[in-house]
Amino acid sequence: MRWAPLLLLLVLVAGCADSRTVAIDEVPVAVEAVVTTQDASTGTFTVDCGRNESRHLNADNMVIAPGQPFGAHHTHEYVGNLGTNALSTEESLAAAATTCAAGDPSTYYWPVLRLTDRTGHDAHQPGGGVHGNTGEVLPPSSVSITFTGSTVSEVVPMPRFLRMITGDPAALNTGRGRARWSCTGFEDRHTDRYPECAPGSKVLRTFDFPSCWDGRNTDSPSHRAHVEFPESNGVCRKGTFPVPKLRVRVAYDVPAGRPYAIDSFPEQLRDPRTDHGMFVNVMPDALMDRVTTCLNTGQTCS
Repeated sequence: MRWAPLLLLLVLVAGCADSRTVAIDEVPVAVEAVVTTQDASTGTFTVDCGRNESRHLNADNMVIAPGQPFGAHHTHEYVGNLGTNALSTEESLAAAATTCAAGDPSTYYWPVLRLTDRTGHDAHQPGGGVHGNTGEVLPPSSVSITFTGSTVSEVVPMPRFLRMITGDPAALNTGRGRARWSCTGFEDRHTDRYPECAPGSKVLRTFDFPSCWDGRNTDSPSHRAHVEFPESNGVCRKGTFPVPKLRVRVAYDVPAGRPYAIDSFPEQLRDPRTDHGMFVNVMPDALMDRVTTCLNTGQTCS
């Protein structure tokens, strides 16, 4: 009888582990009824920022924890602005080099993905093993950055240095997660669990950012209140204004059968629902005007 509590614990742990993953062919096809009106801004603007070939990584978060090195308690992966760290200012971001084409020095970032059956190079560093994130960092195989318009109206330019967050790194406590996992070739299926992809398919993370701006602020005390998502009909709530909608998609070649997880706060247990992304718009006004014009005139631009 003395083994009964241990066996129960093992069953509970196994069940918890299983609940975090799902085979992609078991995920139902999403039904998304998008109604586009005649006033919609139907263009698309794509920015090529590479896939972080320079391996710009740190455990900072200039939006949530400005001025605090290692303040993120997990490691972020960046494309775009090469100078982004905890000590970044608007002036330093504007002066920094970028991996993006078209002169876009914006910063785009998200938690790294790790293979968890081996130890990474940063296992004894802040943001690595010190905070429980010990696996080997898996570089992205591709990163796509796309701006689209509103389904019901034209959009207005984003202000320079606008900060935005999507998803919630504390989703286990708040229940506000917006994690969207999938596999290439199965983009019409998405889940908030780690997907087990078919052979030859890549693990895919999609970050959709808010696209209704309060018209005044580039940040707010919560880092969320100044931007929000549209209503289900695509309309921005009264008092907010539609701006270009940012979508970032990051794909990974995860070796078949290998366990993987994102970095998280230690208490969030690397849960897939805590996936999140950050964006700071550093586009010069002229470039943002190009983006807005492209979307409002229905063009496909890059």
